Order: sequence, then C-alpha cells, then structure tokens
Amino acid sequence: MRHEPLPECHAGKGVLDWTEVLGPDQLKGRRLKFMHYNIMPPGTSIGEHSHHDDEEYYFVISGQGTMILDGKRFEVKSGDITAIYPGGSHGLENNTNDDLRFLVICVS
Repeated sequence: MRHEPLPECHAGKGVLDWTEVLGPDQLKGRRLKFMHYNIMPPGTSIGEHSHHDDEEYYFVISGQGTMILDGKRFEVKSGDITAIYPGGSHGLENNTNDDLRFLVICVS
C-alpha cells in the first residue's frame, strides 16, 4: 500500500493523509480503478472538480464534513455514502474540529 501526504488535493486546502489501498498495479483490466483511505484533518478540503468517465463513491468512516455535489452542499457523517457519476462535480470540506476519515472507491 502506498501511503503519503497529499497536499492541496484538487486545489483544496491543507494536506490529506492518503493511503492507496488498491491501485492500478493490482487492478489491471478491472472496472475498479482504485480504492483510497483518507484522513482529512480539520480545516482541510478537496477542491471541487469533475469526472468525465469515472464514478466515485465516498464512504464516511468517522467524523463529519460538507460534500459539494454538482454545486449543492450536503452535510455528511459517519456511515454516509455519496456517489459522483460521470460528468458530475464534487468537493469535500472538513469544517469541524475532528478528523474526517473516508474511503474513496473509483470505477470506470
């Protein structure tokens, strides 16, 4: 597993603690493109961006934050899952005092 800091993800704020659980090397020829485990400290965000051909699913493990989906803001918390479909846009903010932990699953 690759584990490293990911600064200013998609032009967001702060540094994500990023771990690639499954990546392209393990998933050649599969529809599943990757699975990442992330820890987003307080005040950190992932900038709003679009996906053209991929779908992403965010599963919140612990904490809470604000997910931006196609320009609309939604509060998310432990146990929530969000879906981003091809052509959709999204971003995520941790505007709390606790870490936000989540999985990102991407399929094509």
